Amino acid sequence: MRAGLAGLLLLALLPAGAQADDSECKRRISVVGRAAETRAPDFAEITVGIEARGATPAAALDAASKAVAGVSAQARALGVPPADIGTAAVTLQAGSRSVTRPGGLVTEEPDGYRAGNLVTVRLADMDRLGDLLRQALDSGANRIDGVSFGLRDPDKAEAALQVAAARDARTRAEALAEALGAKLGPLCTLGNTGAPAPYPIQNRALAAPMAAKGRRVPIEAGTIQLASEVSATFAVAP
Repeated sequence: MRAGLAGLLLLALLPAGAQADDSECKRRISVVGRAAETRAPDFAEITVGIEARGATPAAALDAASKAVAGVSAQARALGVPPADIGTAAVTLQAGSRSVTRPGGLVTEEPDGYRAGNLVTVRLADMDRLGDLLRQALDSGANRIDGVSFGLRDPDKAEAALQVAAARDARTRAEALAEALGAKLGPLCTLGNTGAPAPYPIQNRALAAPMAAKGRRVPIEAGTIQLASEVSATFAVAP
């Protein structure tokens, strides 16, 4: 949700007469309201695939594609819908190797071709993530380019936090006004400070783990930190 739009939505939720006019806002208190919470992620996303070598471009690409097709089939067998399975990258390049000549001169010579094929899978049933990774390795995958966790509807979570942050702003303003012996008046301004939106927990690219055949890869989803801030200015009366 954009910061400007969020502020407009918050203002739109105010009851009629809750916002002060310019004359009332000559004396005012400005505060920042904050809200935060921790949630468990509701999906996991992995990018997995294979790097293969071949004497010809077609041989290298075919080898990589065959393994990735197996990964996609395993994901579908675990109930992942086709919309949550997508190609992340396809690469093909000429290979080379270093050759040391008599006299110590090192040169590069052609050495077939290298191909890569990566697929990204979004998995709602995170309890099956370790099984999917294990089965991907059994299908021939030798590359894991990342594991991340997130929320499918982060805007809904952010909207709820913005309401909580607005309430916190009013509580802070009331406490300040009371401490100064003043009376808190109506709202003058309200805006979003641009606090970070919910973010996924990500792990860096990983080499394909070596595990005993059939053993699921242990994965811990952890939690996601969410936070929101709003700035508010209220009129005050002596």
